[in-house]
This record gives sequence, C-alpha cells and structure tokens, in this order.
Amino acid sequence: MKIVACYSTKGGVGKTASSVNLAYWAARSGYKTLLIDLDPQGASSYYFRIKPTEKNWGKRFLKAYGQVLKQIKASDYENLDLVPAHRSFRHFDTLLDAVGKRKNRLRQVLKGLKDEYDLVLLDCPPTFSRLAENIFTAADLILVPVIPTTLSERSFAQLNRFFKEKDYHHKKLLPFFTMVDIRKNLHRETALSMRKRYKRFPKYAIPYSTDVEKMGVYRAPIDIFARRSQANSSYRAIWKVVETTLFH
Repeated sequence: MKIVACYSTKGGVGKTASSVNLAYWAARSGYKTLLIDLDPQGASSYYFRIKPTEKNWGKRFLKAYGQVLKQIKASDYENLDLVPAHRSFRHFDTLLDAVGKRKNRLRQVLKGLKDEYDLVLLDCPPTFSRLAENIFTAADLILVPVIPTTLSERSFAQLNRFFKEKDYHHKKLLPFFTMVDIRKNLHRETALSMRKRYKRFPKYAIPYSTDVEKMGVYRAPIDIFARRSQANSSYRAIWKVVETTLFH
C-alpha cells in the first residue's frame, strides 16, 4: 500500500480538486483507492456527495485503524472509497499532543489499511502543524499543487526549507503547476524560473479552467462531465506520473 498526500500551505491552489481527480484516476486505473478527507472543511467529501457522521470521532481516528474502517464510505465509482471529514478534525494538533510517538501516529494508524487498499490519498488542510508533520512522515509521496505566482513560489520555498530543517526526504515532494493561465506573463515566467530551480516539476500542468470550478456544480470528477477537456487530460497525465513514481 502506498500513501500519497495532496498538501499545500496555501489555500486556493486546487488542492482538493487535485485530490478528487487523482483519486478518481487511480481507481479507474484499477487500484483499490481510499481518499481520506483530513480537511475539516470537507470539500472532497462534498464533491463525492458523501456526508460525514454526526458523531465526534476525531479523537478515535488517532487510536486505531479499526476506527477509520468504521467510517469508510463507498463512492459512486468502482475501486474508490472515502473517509469524509468531520469538524472535530480541527482538533488534531491538540489530540496528537496527547498521544505518544507524535510524528509516527498517523502512519501507524494507516498501516492497518494495507490489506484493504493499494493507495491511500490524503486531502490535507493548508497548515504547518503537528498534523502536517505526521503527514510528512506517513506519506510515500507528497503532491504539492503550485500556482505559478510569486506568493506560491515563496510558499513552496518555505516548505523546502522546512523539510531541510526537519530532515525530511526532499524526494517525497512532487510539485506540479495548477490554475495556469499561459496568457499571463507572470505565470509563464514564474513557471520557467521554478522549473529551473526545482527539477521535479513534471512537464504537465493543470490549466486555469472553468471545468475545475464546475466540479462544485456537478459534484463529480471532471471526467464525468467534461471528458474531453484539457483539465481532465492534464489530471490524468499527472496521475500517470504518480503511478510511475510509486508503482513502477
């Protein structure tokens, strides 16, 4: 089983849209996939039309994988299940302070799913926190959506510095560009500059597209309602990069 996190310290960069579409393409490719919505806002859960339980179970999440198993919901798509977010997830940092092996706790819980799933994908909240460190430790690969703008470039540089300071493996980071508008000089120049500085950016990028925005209307991955769109093709291409990195 492989664990992939979709993570960014910035909000509004297409993190949840990426999580939803990449989980969908993983499942379409035959991998038994579980998407865990760790963001208490619950956007991934909304896109898949799955409501969270009313019960406060954030504390139990960190105790044993059996508690996670109880919350798994089937999606409308073959091979794809989801653990919906709950508002109690906003207390994860406090809860992690109360348990032992703080950085390894999430990985310990997720290891129990190895007989059930080929891939676990985490849709992560945009924050540096105790939970973020658990995510960095647990994940085999960390996908980082980046809009090619000055502030996003700065945020990605901060993430790289944090990894260096905490001695996390930089090879876990796989950044990719999202919401790219090739008509803008800033986007073109920033993307070129970042590709020169950080060699791990794939050649594929997610364009700025109304089809991504329409996910909230259709509450579905882009392939369901805009199969021939560039955004859909780009997400599929990014998934192929992830698949090659993890499984080949």
